[in-house]
Amino acid sequence: MKICTITCHDVYNHGASLQAYALQKYLIDSGHEVKIINYKPDYLSNHYNLFSIDNPKWEKNIFLKSLYLILKFPYRLKGLKRKNAFDEFTSKYLRLTKNQYTSNTELKENLPQADVYFCGSDQIWNSLHKNGKDPAFYLEFVPGNKIKASYAASFAIDSISEELADIVRKRVERLDAVSVREKSGVSILKELNIKNSVNVVDPVFLLNKLTWDKIGNRVIDEEYILIYDFDNSNLIKKLAEEIKRKTGYKIFSVNPIKLKYVDKAFSFDGPETFISLIKHSKFVISNSYHAAVFSIIYEKNFVIVNREESINTRMRDLLDDLNLRERLINYSYDIHQVIKDIDFKECKSILNEKISFSKHYINKVLSMKQ
Repeated sequence: MKICTITCHDVYNHGASLQAYALQKYLIDSGHEVKIINYKPDYLSNHYNLFSIDNPKWEKNIFLKSLYLILKFPYRLKGLKRKNAFDEFTSKYLRLTKNQYTSNTELKENLPQADVYFCGSDQIWNSLHKNGKDPAFYLEFVPGNKIKASYAASFAIDSISEELADIVRKRVERLDAVSVREKSGVSILKELNIKNSVNVVDPVFLLNKLTWDKIGNRVIDEEYILIYDFDNSNLIKKLAEEIKRKTGYKIFSVNPIKLKYVDKAFSFDGPETFISLIKHSKFVISNSYHAAVFSIIYEKNFVIVNREESINTRMRDLLDDLNLRERLINYSYDIHQVIKDIDFKECKSILNEKISFSKHYINKVLSMKQ
């Protein structure tokens, strides 16, 4: 069966790249012909642009623009190493459509042919960003006579604005089957009077540890705490330094920019190194959803802190569902509880049931074509 998926597959983020790969890999291993739609609208295509002005105050005149670009250029040129690492991952692991599309209109006019279309996973429906308002991520471009379904689509927030509610409802109602990654997403859809949605696991859980080992095959023979921090969080820094004092472990990071307190930074490495670093770590501290997911896959001691941006339903719901809610912490943490080994037995039992349910959902969608 021919299947097309659409997601934020190429945004230079470890989790985004890996979830795109995971859904495609699972479907291919199930015997299907699968392509990820190479969808690159303008708002997802400006990464590592050497000449972009990110702050409006520098756009007032040509002198300020020139000064800004001169100051930024050395850092941006260095950052291209990271871009190249992600581009290599995309080239090696993701099977993209031959055509690249930049708008929902282009997709309609030159429809990538498939029997079934999946939108998801990741934050494709996050209305705090442009992708959550883009009809392409709701498969609006797919004709009514084709099978259309979401897989583990994420709103990433607890509610959507009233001005978007009707638009989202109409778009989701066109889908033949609806699944979301967080139980909070099911609640959002119920408020929109969409009652047939289900909660499924992130696609990276659909692949077993042995499959991920083939990608995360870099050997890192040191004892370290791994940091993946989107906010330069003082809490993450405090935790890392305290655990380092108690254990003697070094501090490593996979942040695009090296944090001052880390011993070694893998700033320019791609998703393969991200998996390898979690796989070989002694402890993981992050505000990343997929850092939590891969810590669970590899049964690593970890803690998660909330992001400054209001997109914390992802971590909260994941940890709550798997009875790991104590791993989401704040400044009132007890360090002795933090460094206590996690018992993953109950978590894995719950997770295996959820994975079975999620695979059944996919099979149900694909059977609609028959």
